Amino acid sequence: QVTLVESGGGLVQAGGSLRLSCAASGPTFKYYEMMGWFRQAPGKEREFVASIKWNSDGTFYDDSVKGRFTISRDNAKNILYLQMNSLKPEDAAVYFCAASRVTHMPTDPEWFGIWGQGTQVTVST
Repeated sequence: QVTLVESGGGLVQAGGSLRLSCAASGPTFKYYEMMGWFRQAPGKEREFVASIKWNSDGTFYDDSVKGRFTISRDNAKNILYLQMNSLKPEDAAVYFCAASRVTHMPTDPEWFGIWGQGTQVTVST
């Protein structure tokens, strides 16, 4: 069993920054090879944001956030991060972290089997 807990969401002005964290725990977390961030705004489908391989090099970003967001990890602490800069109103959503047991589908939420509860990001104008 794996538990993921997000934190770091909040309200920021457009152009501001936030850093989201996702803490992973549980005896089976060692079997998961990729971690990712997804977001969902009201009335919209859940969409891919960024992902990272846990045990080797490899990061992936949606075009909408590339150059503004940075995904990173701390394997020793089992923590996943998402640094969000130059935030736009369209970035507002509930952000979820998720874990996948494979690395060949890094942007597909259907391959991520473990999900956190989500953290709200609001961007004001």
